[in-house]
Amino acid sequence: MMTKMTILAAALTVAAALGQHPRASHASAVAAQSAERVSGAAAYEITKQFLAVAPKRFNGSPGHAAAERFLQEQFAPEIRDHRFEQDSFTASTPAGLQTMHNYIVKYQGRKDGIIVLGSHYETNYPLKDIAFVGANDGAATSALLIELGRYLRAHPPQGYSVWLCFFDGEEAVKSWSAQDSTYGSRHLAAKWSQDGTLPKIKALLLADMIGDKHLDIDHDANSNPQLYDLLRTAAKNTNHLGALSTDNTPIEDDTVPFAQRGVPVLDIIDYDYGPHDATHPDGYHHTAEDTIDKISAQSLQTSADLFVEMIRLIDQR
Repeated sequence: MMTKMTILAAALTVAAALGQHPRASHASAVAAQSAERVSGAAAYEITKQFLAVAPKRFNGSPGHAAAERFLQEQFAPEIRDHRFEQDSFTASTPAGLQTMHNYIVKYQGRKDGIIVLGSHYETNYPLKDIAFVGANDGAATSALLIELGRYLRAHPPQGYSVWLCFFDGEEAVKSWSAQDSTYGSRHLAAKWSQDGTLPKIKALLLADMIGDKHLDIDHDANSNPQLYDLLRTAAKNTNHLGALSTDNTPIEDDTVPFAQRGVPVLDIIDYDYGPHDATHPDGYHHTAEDTIDKISAQSLQTSADLFVEMIRLIDQR
């Protein structure tokens, strides 16, 4: 049996012989060695690629357009199979009208019902004039969903259908409020309430800021209690109980518009990100220090394990 290191070395050797770029070949090798599971290492590599292509992804920017192209490129097979949906809308914001796009990728299951896995992908608009790239806040969780999509492409759901949802406009355009935030999720929740999708959703699981090297997932008081209990079971089953915090805090996020319409939601979020001191009153959150060195493949692996186990447990209910 070939070891992971043997596979990695062989892949890199072949890549070199074919003249492939080392970064691309390394990402391919990581994906190859983890073909049978969702890989935190692969998600970490995708995060680096995403940040290289679109470091600043605020609404209306060239980086935002580049981020959208990157997402579309990752799901070329699903686009060909008509399982990739672009949900475009115009939002009224404090900065005027802005065109936004949610992306939904669908993997058909064997049971009636849908599990939605979500993340936002854009960066904070008020921080557009500083070097804010949102490595943990948007990029890492988008990469995690891309890696989950790679896995689902090879291993179609055996229970409920699984939909990946990349939300646009989660961040405030001026200052966070119910009206100036969660533009994409508010739009999609309203749309799905009108077309009959909402009653089919068994759970919406949101990934937010869970690439943090020092992973400490909050107990969101706005989430469904039964789903949080299920998360604790998932953590126990995967030996990740240490990644769950005892903090019980209500969090306003892309889950809220769906919860308000009766959808069971769970915000899997590590809001306590970085040190809290005079220099960092809110840690690394919404600062130029939210960079790739603050996240880890290990945390993304823990998060991936929890999401996969949550899907399995929800399928059993």
